[in-house]
Amino acid sequence: MSNDLTPKERMAIDRQHMPEQDAGARRRTFTEVNLGFTEQLALLEARRCLLCKSPKCISGCPVLVDIPRFINFLAAGNLPAAAESLLSDNALPAVTGRVCPQETQCEEVCVRGVKGAPVAVGYLERYVADWARAHGVGAEQPSAPPSGKRAAVIGSGPAGLTAAGELVKYGHDVTVYEAFHTPGGVLVYGIPEFRLPKQIVEDEVERLKARGVKIECNVIIGKTYTLRELRERFDAVFIAVGAGLPVFMNVPGENLKGVYSANEYLTRTNLMAAYAFPEVDTPILTGKRVAVVGGGNVAMDAVRTAKRLGADEATIVYRRGKKELPARIEEIHHAEEEGIRFEFLVAPVEVVGNAEGWVTGLTCLRMALGEPDDSGRRRPVPVPGSEFVIACDIVIVAIGTRANPLLTGSTPELKLNKWGNIEADERGATSIPGVYAGGDIVRGAATVILAMGDGKTAARAIDAYLRGS
Repeated sequence: MSNDLTPKERMAIDRQHMPEQDAGARRRTFTEVNLGFTEQLALLEARRCLLCKSPKCISGCPVLVDIPRFINFLAAGNLPAAAESLLSDNALPAVTGRVCPQETQCEEVCVRGVKGAPVAVGYLERYVADWARAHGVGAEQPSAPPSGKRAAVIGSGPAGLTAAGELVKYGHDVTVYEAFHTPGGVLVYGIPEFRLPKQIVEDEVERLKARGVKIECNVIIGKTYTLRELRERFDAVFIAVGAGLPVFMNVPGENLKGVYSANEYLTRTNLMAAYAFPEVDTPILTGKRVAVVGGGNVAMDAVRTAKRLGADEATIVYRRGKKELPARIEEIHHAEEEGIRFEFLVAPVEVVGNAEGWVTGLTCLRMALGEPDDSGRRRPVPVPGSEFVIACDIVIVAIGTRANPLLTGSTPELKLNKWGNIEADERGATSIPGVYAGGDIVRGAATVILAMGDGKTAARAIDAYLRGS
């Protein structure tokens, strides 16, 4: 099939559907839901791109991937060039091709979407990245000559890995410090296998290591070393520790047995393989009726994990309506297909337990939507006399995270905002010269791709700082 198509011919091609596992089969397995494009589907979808003279999709991407360039190479059947193009812009394309909310970023501003569906940028990114992994493309990308400068990156999540990949490309010597025993940050402890296989993250990390990034695990900055000590040993430091401290509801009964934060629940399952207990050492409670409080992607990950761990009934409890859910549309759709129950316009007021201290239910109030709040969404207002109980034996709280003070608490000269996040300017520079920060430790809980954008921006600023420009 030729890539020399007219705009009318391109507009006539419908958006291609991503093949996926059958919902009935996948709800009891942790294998990946989306199966990826075939070559034929990828080429057909790529040829839907209109090759705009002023593409809006690039500015819609937080890491500024030249989307038309790699898609045009793909549409022409030149996979090596497509892979090189994509990898030159994006340190973790096999990850973002799976978990990035393209529908609210590059695809939202796609000109092709003005009449019909936008180009499936995420699906194409995944296809090209997976092709590159399978063919060993990417480790030999060109780098600048060695600069003689050393940079430390604290945290190996999306912001840290992106910054490290960029700094190595600039010719700097880079060491990443990770608190856990496995690199990847939220990519390995927070996102389930059925959405982002661990092998994908491992392959992306290995590619960065092959390019010269050094990674030391089991190192806690603020305990193993202080930030001051790192600053003495390195010419610059980038802080990308995320926001891993869970937020709870502060309702009675929240200390009962059977209440988890989503952080602990997903970390036990994803990083510590609790789903395979007792073959592994990490246990986890597997209830028959599980209630997950929240409506974001983390809540969807938790409730779908509970279903896979054997829950007969897994329920999302959310205080607004379906159209206000902040989770990705695809994740909501997959949850519905898998039999997840949704309780909308419901707010928990108490966790109920038995005499032995185990959870037996979640007392809730019905809510109505009032006037918009600071987020622009209509504020939930309690309906008097509407109290009821959702029977459950596990409650998972997925209502957000905040900054862990372990690093910041040991560095009083590091300026923080009122939420305990690090204050950084638009380049990522903090109150300490030579120390930069990005991702959730600056933004608060956000997306993988926004953290990566911060890492890329900070790497440019660090390069300029190290070169004295």
